[in-house]
Amino acid sequence: MTEPKLERPKLYKVILVNDDYTPREFVTLVLKAVFRMAEETSYRVMMTAHKMGTAVVVVCARDIAETKAKEATDLAKEAGFPLLFQTEPEE
Repeated sequence: MTEPKLERPKLYKVILVNDDYTPREFVTLVLKAVFRMAEETSYRVMMTAHKMGTAVVVVCARDIAETKAKEATDLAKEAGFPLLFQTEPEE
């Protein structure tokens, strides 16, 4: 009897999209608050997005990725910033 192959759930990337309006300090604050990042890590991710246009924040299960991305984007919206976090499947 062959064991059915269990598909591992697809992982999703949360992507930070750079914009020209959201202050860097606010971006690092959101990364620390929502994604529990250390000061140094959040700064590095923010700078990567600043230089490259986007940065991968975290790779995790789809529901967690979507929840975190929404939470972070909503936080920025409430503060009046266009900061955007997106999710996409990891290839």
